[in-house]
Formats: sequence, structure tokens, C-alpha cells
Amino acid sequence: MLTHPTLDQLHQLGLAGMARAFTELQADTHAGELNHAEWLGLLLDREITERHERRLKARLRYARLRHQASIEDVDYRAPRGLDRTLFRKLAAGDWIDVPQNLIIEGPTGVGKSWLACALGHKACRDNRSVLYQRIPRLFADLALAHGDGRYPRLMRALGGVKLLILDDWGIEPLGAEQRRDLLEIIEDRHTQATTVITSQYPTKEWHHLIGEPTIADAICDRLLHHSYKIELKGESIRKTKK
Repeated sequence: MLTHPTLDQLHQLGLAGMARAFTELQADTHAGELNHAEWLGLLLDREITERHERRLKARLRYARLRHQASIEDVDYRAPRGLDRTLFRKLAAGDWIDVPQNLIIEGPTGVGKSWLACALGHKACRDNRSVLYQRIPRLFADLALAHGDGRYPRLMRALGGVKLLILDDWGIEPLGAEQRRDLLEIIEDRHTQATTVITSQYPTKEWHHLIGEPTIADAICDRLLHHSYKIELKGESIRKTKK
């Protein structure tokens, strides 16, 4: 079968979606009923759809979300005190562009990480850059990066995304180097980008977890000022499902 010259040109221009749609229309016996504008519209729709899907896959790969969660699957019936109106407002994503931060606090197992990842997934779908990090692992990686030359690159990555999710804050008190690293991350993002933090500990205990009063004041002021908060409660959902 000979290749249509238009198909070659579409591939040369990098319009793979349009090329696939063109091939399918050629094979469709009813395609002759379409006028030129309808043909062009179908080709453009396919190209736009495939480009969006490629961007979404790339953003999700980069984000490395812990859970395959989506806002459509949020269970508002679970007895954990999730404010449906607030969460739906957050799902719209406008707060990310302001930017404002979000604190999700509550006992273990009530879905803090899952909800954070659902918002991260929606942000990826809305063409916003996202990065998920568990704080214990992040601090371990930063400690290595100080010695192997990766520290500036890692800090640029943490500072450059529109939405940074820092999960499991407060597992253990911070050391001196960890305090400084966290302050640098929060300072780089302050008024520039949005940070989501999940924690088992209420914000009133964060000064104790950070340790050094001056640095604790600086971190908490930047994180908590004009931030949204989701306060969850109740038993572990994992136990309930079991």
C-alpha cells in the first residue's frame, strides 16, 4: 500500500496524532460524507488529545505520586471529618496559582497521603508541575546530596515545581542540617509556589518538632500564613476496611 504524501508530511512535522487520525479516516468508508472542515476538525482533535495525554503521562512520571488517587474517587462518607465543600474548592486548583499552602493533619490511616496525591493528580491533569516527596526519604537524599554535588540541582527541583507535596512530616524531630534544608526549601517557595504538607501532628506542635526557635518561627510563618487546613479525625480507614 502506497503512503499518502500528506501522511509523510504530517510525520515530518511531528503531528503523529493527526497522522493516525488521517489513516483511520482513509480507511473509513463513511469518511467521504465529511466536508473539508469536518476532516480538519477531527485531525486537530486527535492531535490535541494525544499531546495532552503525553504531557499528562510525563507530569505523572515526574510527580512520582505515592498513590494512584483521583478526586473522583474521594469517599466523603468515611467518618473522618473531611469538608466536602473545601476539598472540592481545592480540587479546582485556583489556590495553587495564588499561591497558598495546604496542611493536612490527622491520625495515621485516615487518608492524608491519599488525599494529597489526589490533589496532585488533579494538578497534573490541569497541566501543573507536581513533585511528591516523603520527608524522611527527602532528608536522607539531601544529606547525600550535600556530599556528592547534587544538592543545588535537587534544591532547584524542589523549588521549581508548582505543587510540592511533603508527606509524613514530623516522624522524628529535625537535626540541625535538616532544619536548615527545610528552611531553604520553604524560603525558595514562599509566595512563589504551593506546598502541601501532611502530618500526624497538629501545627501547634511543629515548633517542638523543628527544635530551634528562630528557624521554627521562620518555617511556620512561611508555611502557615494564609494556608488552607484539612483536619481529619477518626480511626484508620485501613482498619475499617479490613
